[in-house]
Amino acid sequence: MEAAAKYGGPIMVTFSKGGGQFIAGKSLSNDNDEASIAGCVAGAKHVHEVAKLYGVPVILHTDHCQKAWLPWMDGLLAANEEYYKEKGYPLFSSHMLDLSEEPLEENIGICKQYMEKFAKLDILLEFELGVTGGEEDGVDNSDVDSSRLYTQPEEVFYAYEQLSSVPNAAFTCAASFGNVHGVYAPGNVELRPEILHNTQKYISEKLDNGDDKPMLFVFHGGSGSDVKDIKYAIEAGVVKMNIDTDTQWAYWDGVRAYEAKHHDYLQGQIGNPDGPEIPNKKYYDPRMMLRAGEEAMAARLCQCAEDLNCVNVLN
Repeated sequence: MEAAAKYGGPIMVTFSKGGGQFIAGKSLSNDNDEASIAGCVAGAKHVHEVAKLYGVPVILHTDHCQKAWLPWMDGLLAANEEYYKEKGYPLFSSHMLDLSEEPLEENIGICKQYMEKFAKLDILLEFELGVTGGEEDGVDNSDVDSSRLYTQPEEVFYAYEQLSSVPNAAFTCAASFGNVHGVYAPGNVELRPEILHNTQKYISEKLDNGDDKPMLFVFHGGSGSDVKDIKYAIEAGVVKMNIDTDTQWAYWDGVRAYEAKHHDYLQGQIGNPDGPEIPNKKYYDPRMMLRAGEEAMAARLCQCAEDLNCVNVLN
């Protein structure tokens, strides 16, 4: 939110199932997904409370809910319903269902069932077709068949038709075009954003309604991608890109730089280059290193906003 206020645009804050449990406390049992649900709900309510201070729109999202994790989604849905009843708007702006490991008909069939519930609460659905490679927060597709990394236009059109039949439906498609979670050495990832362009053309011709970009796409595994590929994907209708790996590194890099700069003041509670009896509390206060991480992450997000055409879009 700090970064968004600087670059003049909206920001999306995303919670994962594992992130929710971390917020609640890693020592807690995750039986029945209670910790993950409680952590995500608590985090979302925090964002609602402080977002107004930054003066930018904030979209609250949850990521990668696979079939085995649907009880987690059901808990979040219940929290949305309760919040909507009280406030007139949902706790979360959107949720992702990642059923890409299931057959196409089952994937979209389950998505449609949830879309019917989400639509009544003004919640957007993000669904995945094909598979995003690599590993991210408990979702491991590092050994998947490479053919599944590329979504077919017919699959996207099928999903579009099914979900569009739901009244008040709003959805985005995380289609696979060679993208992977994480950052890899050059040459190890073959992005083919032309797949998104071809898919838009295919759906547009099928609908024949004058809309040349009928599907809103999501770019998973965007960290480390070439800016040219990012720009070309945006031209194909990508409206959201996931950059978790890059922002994690930026945060750590800020903490690392803080430790390097103040190393000699962080070796004991008392005693540093300025004198053997001088206390070091102001250096090892956890807020100091965490703030350094925040500043580095905010700077990286501002760079991302430039790459994603998201600067000053509110003016």
